[in-house]
Amino acid sequence: MVGLGESYFSAFALAIGTGQTFAGLLATLPQLAGSLLQLAGPWGVKKLGSQRRWIVTFVSLQATSLLLLPVASFFSGGMAGLMVFLAVTLYWGSGLATGPVWATWIEEIIPRSMRTNYFACRARVGQFCTLLGFIAGGVALQLGKANAWVLTAFCGIFLFASACRFVSAWCLSRQRDSHKGNLVERRVRIGHFLQRKHAKTAGEVGGRLVLYLLAVQMVVQISGPYFTPYMLKDLLGNDPLAYFNYVVLIGICFLGKVLAMPAWGRYAMTVGPKRLLLVGGIAIVPISGLWIFSGYFGGWNLTLPINLYIAHFDWVVTSELAYLFVVQLVSGIAWAGFELAMALMFFEAIPRQSRTSVLAIYNFGNALALVVGSLIGAAIMTAMRESHGAYLTLFGVSSILRLVTLALLLVPAKKMAA
Repeated sequence: MVGLGESYFSAFALAIGTGQTFAGLLATLPQLAGSLLQLAGPWGVKKLGSQRRWIVTFVSLQATSLLLLPVASFFSGGMAGLMVFLAVTLYWGSGLATGPVWATWIEEIIPRSMRTNYFACRARVGQFCTLLGFIAGGVALQLGKANAWVLTAFCGIFLFASACRFVSAWCLSRQRDSHKGNLVERRVRIGHFLQRKHAKTAGEVGGRLVLYLLAVQMVVQISGPYFTPYMLKDLLGNDPLAYFNYVVLIGICFLGKVLAMPAWGRYAMTVGPKRLLLVGGIAIVPISGLWIFSGYFGGWNLTLPINLYIAHFDWVVTSELAYLFVVQLVSGIAWAGFELAMALMFFEAIPRQSRTSVLAIYNFGNALALVVGSLIGAAIMTAMRESHGAYLTLFGVSSILRLVTLALLLVPAKKMAA
């Protein structure tokens, strides 16, 4: 679902004629609107009397939201953008509504003794399947572009992504539900979330650490939502193989995550998730800034014949593209460590009875941080008229601010080491 569907939301928005800034904001604003729904998670589970029922219901709703995206292709202008925004908002709202409840439910299914290995393996398999979906979607779009039916290709991949999510809902429905005694949720108020004196009752691991995670999301989103418009409009806009090159660039990042995850899992078992978070936080600092230097790599091209059975073409790999391939591989490796650390940290640091409530609050703050970051990026893009220099400015600012955010993590990190 993620590879075929979610990964192409911004690309679809560009294909139906929305602006580059709108396509960037589409990656964040719907998440904020959708995140409000997850705050009802503890109340909803109590009313339904079942964590599994809540999760399966909203996973099915998320699959349904993907069926609404093809409808937008029948409209134009502002109405098409509105349809996409509503569908993506429903997608994120349904997905976020399941997250905190799932994080509580899964603890009963996966024993603590195997949790680190399981989640490292799960992440590796998940990234691999996401990569397969992403490649399949990219091939479909490239063929669609070559034959002037790119919107039809978008509709096809979204329909298939929806089918995959419905399969996911069925698989989840086959898992055993939580014991009734484990449905008791300790309510955590937003005011308690960042207060040190409420750390134990709120399940909070330290105000500075939480602020660090939110700060990272904010500064990453200054540039993150604009990578797709940059690649498809600025970098590859005139390239007949634009979608193919886009898929390769993003796919290499997924490949880096798949390859690095086993090593990060072993490292986490040795030093713990908190130390892994510190290492991952340092590793992601330079990633966006490395894109600035792609223009300095030029001078040679390599032509490779590509045979996809259903299409034959010559792929011209420039030195600039080759450099970005390396950057994307490094990016995947760095983000794999950071994301694994975050997943493990919440299990280690938050008591089960508080987890649904705390993660709902955290995810809302996270969505708000995403929007603030993307709005900062949008302001820079608008002020610089969506120029090439505007994109490079976003990448540089994001890297510098990622370095600054480490100050929020280093103080708790000393206590972690102790």
